Amino acid sequence: MKAFAYERAQDVQDAVARARDSITPVRSYFIAGGTNLIDLMRYDIEQPERLIDITHLPLNAIEPTPEGGLKIGALVSNTALASHPTVRRDYAVLSRALLAGASQQLRNKATTAGNLLQRTRCHYFYQPDSPCNKRQPHSGCPAKDGVHRQLGILGVSDACIATHPSDMAVAMRALGAQVVIARAGGTQDIVELSEFYRLPEDTPHIENILQAGDLITHVILPPPAPSAQDSVHAYDKVRDRASYAFALVSVASVIAHDNGKITAIRLAFGGLAPMPWRDQAVENALLGTTGDAVSIEYAVALLLKDAVTDAQTEYKAMLVQRLLHHIITRALATPAGVSPLSSGVSDVTDHQLNDHQTTANAADQHGGDA
Repeated sequence: MKAFAYERAQDVQDAVARARDSITPVRSYFIAGGTNLIDLMRYDIEQPERLIDITHLPLNAIEPTPEGGLKIGALVSNTALASHPTVRRDYAVLSRALLAGASQQLRNKATTAGNLLQRTRCHYFYQPDSPCNKRQPHSGCPAKDGVHRQLGILGVSDACIATHPSDMAVAMRALGAQVVIARAGGTQDIVELSEFYRLPEDTPHIENILQAGDLITHVILPPPAPSAQDSVHAYDKVRDRASYAFALVSVASVIAHDNGKITAIRLAFGGLAPMPWRDQAVENALLGTTGDAVSIEYAVALLLKDAVTDAQTEYKAMLVQRLLHHIITRALATPAGVSPLSSGVSDVTDHQLNDHQTTANAADQHGGDA
């Protein structure tokens, strides 16, 4: 780890000003929980010349919005967010996704904004002696011809096939979250999470829309749907081992039903793309159906119509179909009005998968939170 300067921001605009004032030549980074940044510094992947401590800023509250939604401070810990009564009641899928990620110790430190900004866990990215277009633009992507069974099949490019690692962001995408960004001069932008991340194309080192000095201050959740408390909320995560592992495939789902038919559905997918992935055409294809095999097969075909797979990653297509069948079957079997957090339904699907094996049924494997 290289030497760096340390400063503590006094307020949001002070933090933004400090970062912008040092765009050249000092490389400045905001730090809060540091659960990802410290690792990146330790492995010499990130080399900040100055860290700006934002932990003392008043951004650790969870408050209702005038519209009936929820305003989450950037510094709210993953533990506090997962356990918040309103989140557990109205946005249970978010609570479940947070509990599926990392260890209790890390959740105690990790922040809401930091979780959104996690860097990929592609092992080539974490090897400083290896080329990587995310670390050094135009140096190459060895993952494409190397080991990449855990990497992306949607939204990828010739320059990068890495996936976004966040569990929380997948649930946020399903819920239609917005990101509040403080910018220079006291300005503020509110951006849909669907517009926050950028696909790699030929610039995979640019992962989101943040400019130098921009600071995420809050995440806003819209008012819960009228059927939210009667819906089945779940976060299913398929992974190589039963704890502290990143998703091969994950699905955040909120499903309401009546008389055996889906009346409302939200789905977001992790482990497939460089960002949390949501395709409303998939949801529309399932709306009003009984979750029969033909409807699910059609929905998965829509989801994966532009997927790029090979011998290492083709198992993900089968995994998505089996997992979606499991999720919908489980939701339709859960009585309307039963609280998602007390229904007795497992919220995380663990799946032991040997290299290149595609035949194991994820629907038959259940486990607890990471």
